Amino acid sequence: MAVLELTGVTVGYGTTTVIDGLDWAVGVADSPVSVLLGPSGCGKSTLLRAIAGLEPLTAGSIRWDGEDLSRTPVHRRDFGFVFQDGQLFSGKTVAQNIAYGLRLRRRPRAEIAARVEEMLDLVQLPGAGDRRVGALSGGQAQRVALARALAPRPRLLLLDEPLAALDARLREELAFAIGDIVRAAATPTVVVTHDRAEAAVLGDEVSVMRRGALVQTAPPGELWRRPADDWVAAFLGATLIIDAEVDTAASGRPVLRTPFGAVPADAVDGLPPRGPCRLALRPESLSAAPASRGGADGVVTHAAVLPAGTRLRVATAAAGEVDAMSATPLSAGDAVSLSLNPAHVAVVGAGAR
Repeated sequence: MAVLELTGVTVGYGTTTVIDGLDWAVGVADSPVSVLLGPSGCGKSTLLRAIAGLEPLTAGSIRWDGEDLSRTPVHRRDFGFVFQDGQLFSGKTVAQNIAYGLRLRRRPRAEIAARVEEMLDLVQLPGAGDRRVGALSGGQAQRVALARALAPRPRLLLLDEPLAALDARLREELAFAIGDIVRAAATPTVVVTHDRAEAAVLGDEVSVMRRGALVQTAPPGELWRRPADDWVAAFLGATLIIDAEVDTAASGRPVLRTPFGAVPADAVDGLPPRGPCRLALRPESLSAAPASRGGADGVVTHAAVLPAGTRLRVATAAAGEVDAMSATPLSAGDAVSLSLNPAHVAVVGAGAR
């Protein structure tokens, strides 16, 4: 049973409806961290603020463990909230920031001191209590903001783009750390992000949002393998969507026939037993190699050398321009053969929920 249930939630500003009739359930026992993933402006942060009580509902209900929160003010919902920039109290120390919610609740001094130390250990900043928050790095400041939100032991933790203001290397490092921290705290958590890599690292379950509506909810691995539609596939990184067909080979075994050749159907999860299907391909879905005489599938138009290999843009007769990866150096003008990598193919619409 979900601990947080949204039914018919509608939120608007004036005559503009941002979220319209949204249903969502989060916080089930086997999915403690739920990620709300979508492009900028789709309503993710508005929904998070509505859950916190910072935005009024035009219609619908938000329930916590069966209790309707419509008349519950923000400070009585017992939800922790971490904003994109952390919003720490700049004139106070790290310890004073972490202790803020505990002092509001009039906890005994000894209990506050012990909880602050516990939180500093949890966010891997032991001994930093006396430091001024202005002296912290961006990653340290977000850890302190997380510790402050968790210190009063909230029923639910809400994180609004917690890594957006950090550089790429720090975002990746802190994404793993935040996931470990919130799971160690055993606090149901909702994270808003527009970054699909962060969603994969942080989330036990990911809900994709588009224009104020949820279009798919699934564990990250299932989401990548079985996007609900073409838009979800493209948002998750697919650069090409093709038509294919499951047929029977001469051996009697099912085979997946594509513009880039045939592969055993059992190598791709989610295919229909027979008939047409749509495949979403990322650059790593196609492997390129120098073509033998007369065996070219296309010609390289652009090449970029990356740590994982050479990423190519290839002009083909079968599917127009496609993206592919090569383990060997290739350059613009080279003729290449292309083969499908079944492990990196997604089936559009297969079992989506």
